[in-house]
Amino acid sequence: MANLTDTQILILSAASQRSDHIALPLPSHLRGGAATKVVQTLITKGFLEEVDADLRKGEPVWRETGDGHGVTLIATDAGLAAIEIKPEAATAELVNKPAPKARTPRTGTKQAQLIDMLSAPDGATITEIAAALAWAPHTCRGAMSGALKKRLGLTITSRTDAQRGRVYHIGDAAL
Repeated sequence: MANLTDTQILILSAASQRSDHIALPLPSHLRGGAATKVVQTLITKGFLEEVDADLRKGEPVWRETGDGHGVTLIATDAGLAAIEIKPEAATAELVNKPAPKARTPRTGTKQAQLIDMLSAPDGATITEIAAALAWAPHTCRGAMSGALKKRLGLTITSRTDAQRGRVYHIGDAAL
């Protein structure tokens, strides 16, 4: 078993017993900053994942993202394996149920603009992204690394252009 605290094991165990693997509600003794810290640790380790909550189905909301949207927490296969539950066994009962909705960016957001810029045939430089989105250069890099690569699973590649400098692309088609 992975090196987990009792609270982390409790959260993952409860999620493994739910058909949709939703990790909410959290244990009643876990509130405020302590809850945030425990959840962030589990997300960092890849044991929990934030996915869009389906409010019409009454899914519990971990945090609101704005515009009436929210995210819920789902135990990942790695999280189930961390508490020694085989993902196949845990999902056997889900054969006739749809899988949790994959994360997709909403249209009109800065994240969607970033994806469009990186999907363009010429790609985009950090300077171009920062100017278009009114972000600092470190925010651009963080968005590519965190939101696009880690959360959405996109492949970000780069090359050096003689005039523009380092140019970033989604995928390796432009190389």
